[in-house]
Amino acid sequence: MQCCHDPGIARHFGAGSAAEELARYRRRGPLPTTRILVNAIRASLDGGGTLLDIGGGIGAVHHELLEDGIRSATSVDISAASLAAAAEEAARRGHTERLRLLAGDFVEFAPGLDGADVVTLDRVICCYPDMERLVSLSVAKAGRLYGVVYPRDVWWVRLALTVENLIRQLHGSSFRAFVHPPRAIIALIRRAGLEPNVARRTFTWEVVVCHRPSGGSDPVADRAPSRAGVR
Repeated sequence: MQCCHDPGIARHFGAGSAAEELARYRRRGPLPTTRILVNAIRASLDGGGTLLDIGGGIGAVHHELLEDGIRSATSVDISAASLAAAAEEAARRGHTERLRLLAGDFVEFAPGLDGADVVTLDRVICCYPDMERLVSLSVAKAGRLYGVVYPRDVWWVRLALTVENLIRQLHGSSFRAFVHPPRAIIALIRRAGLEPNVARRTFTWEVVVCHRPSGGSDPVADRAPSRAGVR
């Protein structure tokens, strides 16, 4: 289970980890939960549009959707090594001109970022201690679809993350994982005007894709011009 936040994420997902993850992706494609997420977005989006991939890592989500015809993608990630791997794969696939990579914390960047037709957080909510702020700021950017993958709130997941966090603490790492209440996550999404339309579970994860009903406010169409500071 890979979830963390703050400076620990950059150390944990360093060059070695990013290289291994990229090699695995090239051999086997997206992880099962990522594949579920991408396939659900494919079925709902019908091509075109823009993507904001928050905590995109090596880029499995945006690589797949750019192949499907997403017009452009922006990926924000704390790990510079993961973004370097994403850039390498984008160059290999010929997507460089359609991909924007931003190194840093999305919550800090959010005020200067435009909305997108699709916003994704693939195993990212569990990486952030302030779930309410992350979800509220990110769902506000979603014009049509909002896709998230987060841990199930069940005893075996909580136990596994407790053990993993203890091991990290013993090794002096600030890397931590969180099980945030799914009901609270969905409540924040609904408060922003989106509704869940796809939900799948694995043993440890939940995959949810939400849509903005027709007639709802679209931050992509209604957005003001971008503010300076994030380029």
